[in-house]
Amino acid sequence: MKAFKAMIAAATVLATGSAYATDLEVTHWWTSGGEAAAVAEFAKAFDATGNKWVDGAIAGSGGTARPIMISRITGGDPMGATQFNHGRQAEELVQAGLMRDLTDLATKEGWKDIIKPSSLLDSCTLDGKIYCVPVNIHSQQWLWLSNAAFEKAGVAVPKNWDEYVATAPALEKAGIIPLAIGQQPWQTTLAFQVILVALAGPDAYKTVFGDHDATFAAGPEMTKVFDAADKARAMSAKSNAQEWNQATGMVISGQAAGQIMGDWAQGEFQVAGQVAGKDYTCLPGLGVNEVIQTGGDAFYFPLLKDAEKSKAQEALASAMISKETQVAFNLKKGSLPVRGDVDLNAANDCMKKGLDILAKGAIIQAPDQLMSADSLNQVNDLFVEFFKNPALTPADAQKRFVDLVAAAD
Repeated sequence: MKAFKAMIAAATVLATGSAYATDLEVTHWWTSGGEAAAVAEFAKAFDATGNKWVDGAIAGSGGTARPIMISRITGGDPMGATQFNHGRQAEELVQAGLMRDLTDLATKEGWKDIIKPSSLLDSCTLDGKIYCVPVNIHSQQWLWLSNAAFEKAGVAVPKNWDEYVATAPALEKAGIIPLAIGQQPWQTTLAFQVILVALAGPDAYKTVFGDHDATFAAGPEMTKVFDAADKARAMSAKSNAQEWNQATGMVISGQAAGQIMGDWAQGEFQVAGQVAGKDYTCLPGLGVNEVIQTGGDAFYFPLLKDAEKSKAQEALASAMISKETQVAFNLKKGSLPVRGDVDLNAANDCMKKGLDILAKGAIIQAPDQLMSADSLNQVNDLFVEFFKNPALTPADAQKRFVDLVAAAD
């Protein structure tokens, strides 16, 4: 009899667990080694709720993945949750009524009190309602350097952009590519934006990308930026990487001396077993203007008809913003947490630099938060051409950039 009762109890537990457990497809573009290790922390946290994370990774960058994600949502085949960057990328989907309103959950859990800076949650908000959960702060304002490459070239590891440019002849003589840049369109624009902030300053960046000030974009400060971008183009002329993580791999192996890339590159260094300050050096703001950009990633939740899956969406959003998951995910991703109340004693030297800059309030918004996706795509196209075509002079590129800034929305 006892055995029979135990069987009934076990069957009840299994039945209850089965009824609660729900598969939820989550789409994202995190497919590199470091990214995969980080996203596994989200999956683990969600699975612990009794639900099941169904991984919907899409190879390539956000530029490749977003059209697929948007097509599925608008075509009536929505996933349970999907990644976008902070900013305006999902604005039209929200306006079309295709995204779930998370305001009640955000209010219940006090997101406005714990998410720092407030601009992150502002980017999730439209008409006073919250439609996404920010999961990290990613800043692109970094130069990553291979200590071994500079040692091989017989020069000291540079401390700023000018010193870095000055090492290029010695690096090339030693058979080392001075600067690795991949061929994805956003990478060249990223390099330009980082150079702009470093050399012209954060206010200049805000004036151009935020205020869309074409007069300033045509001025002498921006001419200096385009001249520096020309130097970056020359330094990266022999870079043959396609994906951003392939370019990072060139720095890790010492084939290239440096890369201008976001702090997500840290995940690749970690997977390779390299140590910040020993094997590689990081220079926020190119060692000139140390700021943190409040870009990064957020997850949106398409409206679903299935009540259980809708319930699971709330469980996922809650898990992503929890203290434990924020620490576990961001330590592996190389990004900073969106919560200001978590313990990051395990952070490496580069992450600590980022945390110090964030604590000082030296922050700027990401381009996705300042320009529409269409405007940024046009800017991307310009810089792809600029870095591929040496015949396009800095002066001509600046003139075309001015027109894009003037027409930006």
